[in-house]
Amino acid sequence: MINAAIIGLGWWGTHIVNTLQGKSNKIRFLRAVDIEPDTKLEFARSKGIQVTADFADVLNDPALEAIVLATPHSMHEEQIIATAKAGKHVFCEKPLALTLASAQRSVDACKEAKVVLGVGHERRFEPAMQEITRLIENGELGEVMHVEANFSHDKLANLETDNWRVSPTESPAAAMTATGIHITDAYVNMFGPVEQIFAMTATRNPANKNGDILNFNMRFKSGATGAFNSVLETPLYIRYAVFGSKAWVEARDYCHPSEVGTTDFFICRKENKIEKTFYENIDTVKVNFEAWADAVSGIADYPFTYEQNIENIAVFEAICNSVKSGRAINL
Repeated sequence: MINAAIIGLGWWGTHIVNTLQGKSNKIRFLRAVDIEPDTKLEFARSKGIQVTADFADVLNDPALEAIVLATPHSMHEEQIIATAKAGKHVFCEKPLALTLASAQRSVDACKEAKVVLGVGHERRFEPAMQEITRLIENGELGEVMHVEANFSHDKLANLETDNWRVSPTESPAAAMTATGIHITDAYVNMFGPVEQIFAMTATRNPANKNGDILNFNMRFKSGATGAFNSVLETPLYIRYAVFGSKAWVEARDYCHPSEVGTTDFFICRKENKIEKTFYENIDTVKVNFEAWADAVSGIADYPFTYEQNIENIAVFEAICNSVKSGRAINL
């Protein structure tokens, strides 16, 4: 059992605790850090967690082996490096960093300290996504020609203007840090490095001051192309489709990955012959954390490589730069 502390008890931090505490036999939280600890006392006590505002005190606690970061994005680098220097393993919610240079420094710190870095890209663990990966790796789709995805919802619509999730600094390029970063992680994992990206955003609701629509198109170094759309002002819509020379495959979700539901799964190997099945959603947040805990315990390798983590932030940075400049960006 890995003894950990969680930093940040906001929306997602409390979701992580609710997902793991007392439900996982691989990780448990002994402590938490929050900028307003008094407002989190009741929740923390109900979960058997001691809460404080002192991050340094938690880093120096010998009873803790690991730290989980559910904090604003701009804080990740400093907190990852401090955690690694304290000799503790670290799990960082997405995005890992806001710039490529920052991601590289964070990864280098974890390498030097020989600690395991986990990242909150739980969509990799969805049964439908894993089946698509298997089909690609086995060559059942043939040569991959194109991938396209949409990850839209209104869960973050109309937030207060001082909320960091709508800050152009903390959450640039509209939906990129909320939804797009998950999809670019999947793209990097399935299709490898990216060569060129063109991205644009739009603001339809002025309350979403950094934009509520994101669209980008890309070319992979393999020669395949990709596209992505996200809208943060519409009921939930999630789709992921890959087109190959032998077949196409598509997954459609009808609820957020943090909720209970199903995924419809389609594969077409011949015109007018579409095979359909479905997958029950699993708790991918729990699965991801337990994969990280297994890596911390030396049971298995964590399925995210440092190279993929860095490549994903390189793609993220290119998307942000394309949005700002209005031009295609070469990586």
